[in-house]
Amino acid sequence: MPIILGIESSCDDTSAAICKDGLIYSNTVANQSIHECYGGVVPELASRAHQQNIIPTIYQAISNAKIQKNDVNAIAFTRGPGLLGSLLVGTCFAKAFALANKIPLIEVDHMQAHILAHFIDDPKPSFPFICLTVSGGHTQIVLVKDYFNFTIVGQTTDDAAGEAFDKTAKILGLPYPGGPLIDQYAQLGNSAAFKFPEPKIAGFDFSFSGLKTSILYFIRDEVKKNPNFITTHLADICASVQLRIITILLAKLKLAAKHYGIKNIAIAGGVSANSGLRKALEQAALENNWQVFIPKFEYCTDNAAMIAITAYHKYLKQDFVGQTVVPSPRLHW
Repeated sequence: MPIILGIESSCDDTSAAICKDGLIYSNTVANQSIHECYGGVVPELASRAHQQNIIPTIYQAISNAKIQKNDVNAIAFTRGPGLLGSLLVGTCFAKAFALANKIPLIEVDHMQAHILAHFIDDPKPSFPFICLTVSGGHTQIVLVKDYFNFTIVGQTTDDAAGEAFDKTAKILGLPYPGGPLIDQYAQLGNSAAFKFPEPKIAGFDFSFSGLKTSILYFIRDEVKKNPNFITTHLADICASVQLRIITILLAKLKLAAKHYGIKNIAIAGGVSANSGLRKALEQAALENNWQVFIPKFEYCTDNAAMIAITAYHKYLKQDFVGQTVVPSPRLHW
């Protein structure tokens, strides 16, 4: 019964989790509020905060799981993609812990871990399934044939869906992180109030740069006519933007599901916590006879539980790395 300590430090959240024989016993996350006044993550500040947070976060995860550090059979860490300074903190700690305790070291791809978060709790998807991974840095449609047999069949050609949410929030003057606030206001607004364009991209790929530009110009022009436009119509703007992002995502997802003849559909990544996307996916499931899998909120955003569960399946394969491993900020499958 392997006990695995997982570490996630790809961006601005420091997280540690304990996995015992494929079950998550603890999942601790330390957030960084220092970035709020800058309107986005400052890489240097993020890496410094990770250095402060990593030891107490790991201590808490071990304590919550009611084990001792000497009980750990392997340690896993996010190798990439992510911010180099942030990844370095997690990588260096994991290497030192593995060396000191003479246990195996397991590297984990952050995006694969988001997908394998579906194997933390029941119900779990059966293979093959299609996963829409949506975050601040990535938007992908992935065909998943096995735990480590992934094929990216569609992805963004420019910006990610999560970035479109965050940039919209910034344009509207909402504090960072703005994506969840867009979701909150959207629930109070009329999604048909304003129309935004849908990009015409062939195949299963996405594009969000044009949408971001159209939102920027729309707000600029309306504010010129009415300086109070944002304040007066905030909920309707958020609802309309959110609807357009969701329709773009679901249109490609439906296309891919039909093309591959797959009815098992999953979503992953930070944006999968969006309530509008979840509701739209559940409605699409009814219309297309899909079986849909959506992780708990705590496993949608960056967390170490997904690192630990991925590492568990790597441990079963004896898929370990040596002390020469280095972070890979632009890691590709």
